Amino acid sequence: MLQTPLHGWHVDQGAKMVGFAGWSMPVSYGSVIDEHNACRSEGAIFDVSHMGRLRFSGPDAGRFLETVFTRPVTNLDDGQSRYGFITNEHGGIKDDVIVGRERDDYPVVVNASNRAKLLEHFETVKTTRGLNVKIDDRTAKTAMLALQGPAVIEKFADILPIDLDLRSLKRFRFETVSYMLMKFTVSRTGYTGEDGVEVTLPAKASALAMRGLSGPLKEWLRPAGLAARDTLRIEAAMPLYGHELDEDTDPITAGLGWACDLKQGFIGADALRASEPTHKIVGLELDGKRIARQGNPILANGNPIGTVTSGTMSPTLGRSIAMAKLELAHTEPGTVVAAAFKSGEVPATVVGLPFYKRA
Repeated sequence: MLQTPLHGWHVDQGAKMVGFAGWSMPVSYGSVIDEHNACRSEGAIFDVSHMGRLRFSGPDAGRFLETVFTRPVTNLDDGQSRYGFITNEHGGIKDDVIVGRERDDYPVVVNASNRAKLLEHFETVKTTRGLNVKIDDRTAKTAMLALQGPAVIEKFADILPIDLDLRSLKRFRFETVSYMLMKFTVSRTGYTGEDGVEVTLPAKASALAMRGLSGPLKEWLRPAGLAARDTLRIEAAMPLYGHELDEDTDPITAGLGWACDLKQGFIGADALRASEPTHKIVGLELDGKRIARQGNPILANGNPIGTVTSGTMSPTLGRSIAMAKLELAHTEPGTVVAAAFKSGEVPATVVGLPFYKRA
């Protein structure tokens, strides 16, 4: 089992560790609800070092990425990043990723569960198309922390020991700064539906960073694990690979067609242009307190019309919510369907996404 540079710190904090995508990760430090609410009300810090961090460089780096990525990258400004997909020949999603530009290099963040698969895919594309691009897997050399919550920008800006105007950093923009001869990248991105930043730093500097955050951790920044990260992202309707996204689901079905530039000749573009989706990812609110989980069938008049992809009891809304992949005829908001459990059916109403949006 792989360990992040902060593994010892998690254990010292009393975290419950679980296996996730081949990594030993903290699922919680006690109360998942408290961790969730801390992120919604003030601030929480997540270790996301298991995410893959790749860097593309060389004369054909931009051309290569516009072959495998669903959006343009060569028109990105220096310090700008963009969300999109790596798709297969059929338009199915191999992964959802964030591509940035730093001068002539392109840093890319991928899901932990897909890193090995993508590296193999990238090497195949590079070789078969004869492109001159260097792919540097920097995952083991670096750590990544996500600081999320409504108070993060203001309070984190006050304690930063580096020369960075965090308050003026826009969404999907990042800056790389130096501190004690080491480089840190601060990006205005996240996966919780809250404002905040993601910080990439050298693995050897992670212990130093946590010491620097020890004061805020006690006062306003709470450690949070994978369980809270999951309830937060479901409320914000952010898709998770293996749930809403997979190689049999295309971005249009996932409701994320905006993240595909079909004028671009990326792998899978022809299939997406010709596709006529039969299903769509929607939001559901269930009656009562039962929680629908991935795989629960969704029924209309007793007939199966889809399955749940993610579900939880929303700590913020106090309602049972879910995302589900349904036949198009049943996706209009207000449509009443049923979530099937072994013990019976629970009425559910199709609702718009996201469930939660910060003010």
